[in-house]
Amino acid sequence: MARELSIIVPVYDEADNIFPLEREVSEAMKNVAIDYELVLVDDASKDATWQRIQDLRKTNPRVRGLRHLKNAGQSAALWTGILNTDTPLIATLDGDLQNDPADLPRLIAELKNADFVCGVRTKRKDTWVRRASSKIARWARKSALGVDFADTGCAFRVFKRSTLEGLFGFNGLHRFLPVLVHGGGHSTREVPINHRARVAGVSKYGVFNRLGRGIYDLIAIGWYQRRRVHRHPFSEE
Repeated sequence: MARELSIIVPVYDEADNIFPLEREVSEAMKNVAIDYELVLVDDASKDATWQRIQDLRKTNPRVRGLRHLKNAGQSAALWTGILNTDTPLIATLDGDLQNDPADLPRLIAELKNADFVCGVRTKRKDTWVRRASSKIARWARKSALGVDFADTGCAFRVFKRSTLEGLFGFNGLHRFLPVLVHGGGHSTREVPINHRARVAGVSKYGVFNRLGRGIYDLIAIGWYQRRRVHRHPFSEE
C-alpha cells in the first residue's frame, strides 16, 4: 500500500541532530493513523550527517536519504524532497530540532480545515536580530504582495501535494511557499507551534542571507505573482 505522508527535512551539517530528530518524529507519529516516510535531504554536508542518515536507514525502514553532491541551499533541498516523493500529503520541518515534532499530529489534523497549514512560532527562542529581521520581512511582504502571513519563515508546514500544482523550484521557495499557495486559490491556515532553542549544531543564517536575501526574493515574487494572474482582453458574441 502506498504511503500517505512524506515528512521532508532538509539538513546541512546537522549530524548531532539526526538521531534525536528521528526519535522525536517516530514518537510523535506513533498514534497517528497515517502511513508515513521520513525523507532527510542532505544538502552536501561537510560533517557526518550523511553517515548518520545511512545508519538510520538500516534500522528504520521509514527513513529515506537523499543527498546533494553540491551545496544548493534550503529551498533546493526542499524541492529535491518534493520531486522525489509522491505521497498526497507533505510535511516539512527544519532539521535543527527548533521545530518540535510533537506538533505534527495537530498540524495534520488541521488539514480537515485547510489545504495548507503553516506553523507560527509565537514564542521564538531566537536572537533579537533574527526576530527583528523577521518582523521587517513580514512588513515588506504585506506591503509588496498585499498578503499577511504571520511567519512565512517557519519551515514547519503540513499540506496537500495538490497545492503545489503550477509551482516550480527556485532559491527562496521555502520562504514564500504559503504566499504562492494562497495566490493559487488554495485555503491556508496558521497554527501556533512550539519553538525551541538550538541545542546542537550551528545556525546557517545571518542577517544578509535572511533579511537581505528575503527582500531580494520579494521583488521576484511580486513580479511572478503579477505574471501569474492572467488578464487578457476578450470579446464575447
